[in-house]
Amino acid sequence: MSDHHRHDDDHDHHGDHHHPHGNRPLTDPELRVKALEQVLAEKGLIDPIAVDELIDTYETKVGPHNGARVVAKAWVDRDYKQRLLSNGTAAIAELGYSGIQGEDMVVVENTDTVHNVLVCTLCSCYPWPTLGLPPAWYKAAPYRSRVISDPRGVLKEFGVKLDDDVEVRVWDSTAELRYMVLPQRPAGTERMSEEELAALVTRDSMIGVAKLAPPKR
Repeated sequence: MSDHHRHDDDHDHHGDHHHPHGNRPLTDPELRVKALEQVLAEKGLIDPIAVDELIDTYETKVGPHNGARVVAKAWVDRDYKQRLLSNGTAAIAELGYSGIQGEDMVVVENTDTVHNVLVCTLCSCYPWPTLGLPPAWYKAAPYRSRVISDPRGVLKEFGVKLDDDVEVRVWDSTAELRYMVLPQRPAGTERMSEEELAALVTRDSMIGVAKLAPPKR
């Protein structure tokens, strides 16, 4: 086996855009963001309503909960799994998930002999409709470089220990093509519903930097 790298609230509509914070005081970063939003709105550079809609999209409509539903369906529906692995874009769209940063998707399956992990060596290309916004470490230079040169070492730091005979495949996302990992279904989940299975799936498992553990009893 050889590890290898494949390239293949609320707002007042007058520019005072703000978000719910309960009764707690705003932190310094939140105050700076609020001030910046207000300046940009006053200059007509942003539309507060559009900003609200964008935030709502990434808080409620896209994110790893979408990817988890894709994974769970693939686990319980063999035909869907085949479609997902042969044409990720179309199969994911069957569940209603598509759009910017998810126009061209490839899904790669983890098995007993192959472990896949994702990266974007150039920047932070990432499948937004199914995984949401990328975590900070995914965009960081150390991860982007080291997962290519030492994938097993990086995976070990994430707590993923692989046998020597397991092939590690690193997939480099680009502006044209995004990847998602189909993690292995944990043992002991045979009687779980699709919804219950989706609740087990984590963002990191769909990036490939985590393995899913059997459910706690």
